[in-house]
Amino acid sequence: MTIAPNSAPHTVPELDPDHADLIRATLPLVGSRIDDITPLFYRKMFQAHPELLRDRFNRGNQKQGAQQRALAASIATFATHLVDPTLPHPRELLSRIGHKHASLGVTPDEYKIVHEHLFSAIVEVLGADVVTPEIAAAWDRVYWLMATTLIDLEQSLYESAGVQPGDVFRETCVVQRIDDPSGAATFIVESATPALPLPDFQPGQYISVGADLPDSARQLRQYSLTNHPGSARLAFTVRKVPADSNTPAGEVSTWLHNTISPGNRLQITLPFGDLTIDPAATTPLVLISAGIGVTPMAGILEHLAAETPSRRTLVLHADRSAITHPLHDTVVDLVAALHNADLRVWYSALDHGRMNLAEVDLPEDADYYLCGGAGFLQSLHAQLLAAGIPSERVHFELFSPNDWLLGSYGAAPSV
Repeated sequence: MTIAPNSAPHTVPELDPDHADLIRATLPLVGSRIDDITPLFYRKMFQAHPELLRDRFNRGNQKQGAQQRALAASIATFATHLVDPTLPHPRELLSRIGHKHASLGVTPDEYKIVHEHLFSAIVEVLGADVVTPEIAAAWDRVYWLMATTLIDLEQSLYESAGVQPGDVFRETCVVQRIDDPSGAATFIVESATPALPLPDFQPGQYISVGADLPDSARQLRQYSLTNHPGSARLAFTVRKVPADSNTPAGEVSTWLHNTISPGNRLQITLPFGDLTIDPAATTPLVLISAGIGVTPMAGILEHLAAETPSRRTLVLHADRSAITHPLHDTVVDLVAALHNADLRVWYSALDHGRMNLAEVDLPEDADYYLCGGAGFLQSLHAQLLAAGIPSERVHFELFSPNDWLLGSYGAAPSV
């Protein structure tokens, strides 16, 4: 079953009443078995297409189950909105997924692969006697409504970038590496083909970086751009992710730190991402981050220092100490270069406690940008709502498959 592209990226089509009734009736059942369905789906898909796990999907997220949970939650949230349009609109969910897909070079044909193995897993888990032709048709409709909306959005992103779908990868040369006292490293790259310079970007966007790992896999990871747009060079900062008792060491961050130096070639993608500021706006900005989440904020500060240094800006950051604070000196210098900016930090090693916005005089009419770990974002998002900040003024980035759940989807179904 296919649906002709007919949905603008900011709209979500509707289910017909019969399908809506079936989705409403079966959503609890699908939700209760989603932890069985999604792992089986990925096993089936990777068995049929091992290159997707090797070269496209984040193997770390697969091992931890993060990608499985993200897929389940996204489809359930989309389906829930279709049967109850009074719930928050999933445009943020769709935008976040669409930008991530464009950064990975996803093409329309790949949605057919996902559909084949996802629906095979649904039938295998729930049973053909439960998944009647009518129920299958209703969920098929949900899938293709979501897929087609994303395909349309991704097509618009590719068109805006001036490329064909999936043609987002570029060969670059590393021209500089800056090792930060925090242990992070900033890599500055330029096009390996001088006649084809790297494109401009919006402050807060990211690129995907391709790593050719020792086992011949080509893994992709997203990193925020930390330099000012317009130089034909792109800079991104990477913190080496160590192993702990629950997660393995970061494959790509370790590879970058251990093997990449000036003169090396590096494959990246064109910039994408929707955590961007409006360069023409004059309203105050509040940039809130923790740990390596400072990177998109550094990029935004670079832009402000160069273009609108008088814009009221409040920078809030949480970390263990000034030494572990990535880009600490850069951020301090950038804030000092602005005419109306303040920096406040919370360092746990100095017993500053957790970031508490009740201690801060939040500017009126500000836009709030957040980046950090899931627990940090959940806490700060709740604090902002408690402070009366409208949700439409809160923007966030986690670089984790479930990051959009921290936005207006607090009431998303438990799957």
